[in-house]
Amino acid sequence: MRFIPIIICSALLVLCINLKAQTNNKNIITTATELKQLYDISLLPTYRNDTREAEISSYDTTGDNDDGFSGKYSFIRRNADSSLVIFEQYGPGVINHFHTPTPTDDMLDFFIDDMSHPAFSIKYKDLFSGKVFPFSKPLCGGELGGYYCYFPIPYQKGLRIICRGKQLQFHDIQYRSFPEGTQVKSFTINLTGEENQLLARIKNLWNKEDKQVNDFVVNDEQVFTSNVSLTLNAGETKSLFSLNEGGRIVGIVLEENEANKKICKQVDIKITWDNETAPAVYTPLADFFGYAFGEPSMQSLLLSYKNNKHYCYYHMPFNKQAGMQLINRNSSKEASAITIKAKIFYTKRKRDPETEGRFYTSWNSNSLPEEGGPHIFLHTKSKGHYVGSILQASGLHAGITGFFEGDDSTVVDGNTIIHGTGSEDYFNGGWYAVHGRWDGRFSLPMHGALDYSATYSRTGGYRFYLDDKIPFNKEIYQSIEHGPVHNNIPAQYTSLALFYSDKAPAAFLKPTNELCKIFTTDTLFLYLQLLQYTNLGEVSINCSWLGEDVIIKPNNETLLTIYPGNIETGKYKLFVEFSKHQEGCEFSLWQRQTQISDWIATGSSTKEKVNEFYIDGISYSDNNNSLSLRFKTKPGQSTFLLNRFVLVKVK
Repeated sequence: MRFIPIIICSALLVLCINLKAQTNNKNIITTATELKQLYDISLLPTYRNDTREAEISSYDTTGDNDDGFSGKYSFIRRNADSSLVIFEQYGPGVINHFHTPTPTDDMLDFFIDDMSHPAFSIKYKDLFSGKVFPFSKPLCGGELGGYYCYFPIPYQKGLRIICRGKQLQFHDIQYRSFPEGTQVKSFTINLTGEENQLLARIKNLWNKEDKQVNDFVVNDEQVFTSNVSLTLNAGETKSLFSLNEGGRIVGIVLEENEANKKICKQVDIKITWDNETAPAVYTPLADFFGYAFGEPSMQSLLLSYKNNKHYCYYHMPFNKQAGMQLINRNSSKEASAITIKAKIFYTKRKRDPETEGRFYTSWNSNSLPEEGGPHIFLHTKSKGHYVGSILQASGLHAGITGFFEGDDSTVVDGNTIIHGTGSEDYFNGGWYAVHGRWDGRFSLPMHGALDYSATYSRTGGYRFYLDDKIPFNKEIYQSIEHGPVHNNIPAQYTSLALFYSDKAPAAFLKPTNELCKIFTTDTLFLYLQLLQYTNLGEVSINCSWLGEDVIIKPNNETLLTIYPGNIETGKYKLFVEFSKHQEGCEFSLWQRQTQISDWIATGSSTKEKVNEFYIDGISYSDNNNSLSLRFKTKPGQSTFLLNRFVLVKVK
């Protein structure tokens, strides 16, 4: 009998060990748990405790703009065989975002836990090409001049990435570190059945053309719908949704009259949670749904204007109260009323304050002077995580968008954890002002370009975070520079930061008609490299980077017609900039069949640049929207070196 207690104690000990193991297994980090973050939007409000998101990038640590051009800052160290260590972290963690605008054909070796042998090797380009499973689309790909990979790579003891090449340029690798003792099932290139199923679910969701609210509610919660149809007169504020019990909004869909699209810059959406005095969301509708300078643009996974509908599928939990209003700032008596139909989708599962944040945005619009400090997406003191940035940016002076050389920076709880390599890189792109790269509007599920115009010196982008969301315990300061160094290009920036938090920011910027004006420069630079053109007769055109001469080799029969694109109707003064040189021919400018310049000789014994050569005043409209070049050539003088056209709007 005396042995029975020992047997019972042993059995209890085994039971406790098994229960502990089962509990730990529930919390183990795996490729599957990370993949789930990429389609289950209900997890987005959940806090991440005791984890640290950070980034290794090729940014110039001296503060200059050599963020990868020379390769000096593109590796941690060079091995004896000249291979490059580009990532090295020890302890449990996961890489959840990889971006570069300059992948190579060199092999990357991934050493996971065992630093003596690579767990797998892959050609750098094939991390993004979709040719090597499981690094497949849409989690991996290349667009807008950038290459991106969201496929998670977890590790238990550590991860080192070695590039076998001897020269690299730009990259940024974002990762999350877990506390010591966290159990992680390290990545293997051979996926389990569950991981394959999750990858298929992500592919179906991200690629689906017409997304509905049920695509973003993956559990069995009952979804309720509030249908509203309202007319918003000038100066009016009307309620769009109100609920005086706990729950969560899981979808917002707005429809408007076709004529109202451009008016949305003057209509604000205001959302409050739990009777807080500060609004959770207070922003122009146009900026919330990713318009570009007043025109619809963004078509992302969770926020979009598409098929005449605005939609938002961010989950927004609250404790006891939710209110949503639309505010028409246009107070003109002549303003037309705005008719909007809305569907607000919600469930009655209230927020868990211990594990979930509430949804907030921070809207900011300001003119940034030279040497005036970076643009601030968000500065708040609270607990939460950062989940998105939307930005519209305009240079205050004519010229190429050099302000977009500015680096992004993230400071969390007093420590700089992320420093990027350039603004288009932050938005997963690369090489602005290059055809086929960052050259216009293009939307992907998690990032994209809102616009690009060298003519108007403006651009914009968006980037959203799921598995790579950035947690903060006390404070976050998210910013982006305007200019290559020291914020040295004056610009107008308008942004919207998206985040989850335990409380609203202490201060917020209220949209006003003055702050919401779309800045437009009066001086426009037209570069042939970025314009559409057609020709009659033989011609050879050799384009290089903006600012450098375009080499045009015509004959006497050549007609080169240039279409400046989407510029404002009006009257302009026209200038042309070109170079004189030994082989220079003659040229003249036309609008349709009307000659608007004399014949201009470009022959010279020495090469010299001619700046702002005045041609004449011209009118531009939908019916008169082109410029043409004609040429006179002779042996030895059959080349025209065009730099750019300049239009100055007549007020």
